[in-house]
Amino acid sequence: MTPDPDALDLTELLTGDLELHGRIMPASNATFLGEVAGRKVVYKPVAGERPLWDFPDGTLAGREVAAYLLSETLGWDVVPPTYLRDGPHGVGMVQLWQDVDPEQDAVDIVATGEVPEGWLHVFDGVDADDRDVSLVHEDTVPLRRMAVFDVLANNADRKGGHVLAMPGGHRYGVDHGLTFHIETKLRTVLWGWLGEGLDEEEVAGLRRVREALGGALDGELALALVDHVTEDEITVLARRCDRLLRTPVMPSPRGHGPAIPWPPF
Repeated sequence: MTPDPDALDLTELLTGDLELHGRIMPASNATFLGEVAGRKVVYKPVAGERPLWDFPDGTLAGREVAAYLLSETLGWDVVPPTYLRDGPHGVGMVQLWQDVDPEQDAVDIVATGEVPEGWLHVFDGVDADDRDVSLVHEDTVPLRRMAVFDVLANNADRKGGHVLAMPGGHRYGVDHGLTFHIETKLRTVLWGWLGEGLDEEEVAGLRRVREALGGALDGELALALVDHVTEDEITVLARRCDRLLRTPVMPSPRGHGPAIPWPPF
């Protein structure tokens, strides 16, 4: 069972020796399972990042750290503890490993028309055997807060496999390298709450972020983010936050590109 992060001296993730146990396959970028101070971690070196046409080279690890900083400010524990540090293959992202519950799924594929009770329909399609199927996700508070986080972070890659179903019902989101772009790039499988109003705690989380960014973007969060994303990206993050506070409703796809990441898992 994963140790309680609250009981962990997180500085150990930055200063302890990082020992690698193997590479995690498949993955678009070099991803390793390792250990720091007796804790399992995921390590993604910048040197192993695949170049992308729309995100600057060598920035994905920093964006993962920025996502953790945003999660911490929201106060919802969406992203596991994540830091930037040196390792066997150079500087990279190190994230505390999470042992998922193999009996749970937060996102799934079901036969069309058979959405389980307590789940929300996202879209219909056909599977590899040409059967009619639907992508669905659970209707839970932790997953909905992840969806709000994704809107704020402008997450371009919320696949079903990037949602970790934890024992006890908590949900972690991982793989946040494609976030914080200045252009709208929200691609997610968590569209089930489209058009619904945000609740009080969701609005309160947005207010915490906006306050931490500061009126002149000189607040604690903004000063921490500037080491990982650009000033323009921080400015647009503040605009997204302001827009959600003015109109506290889960947004719809804007039509500027695909609304669902591919593959969706």
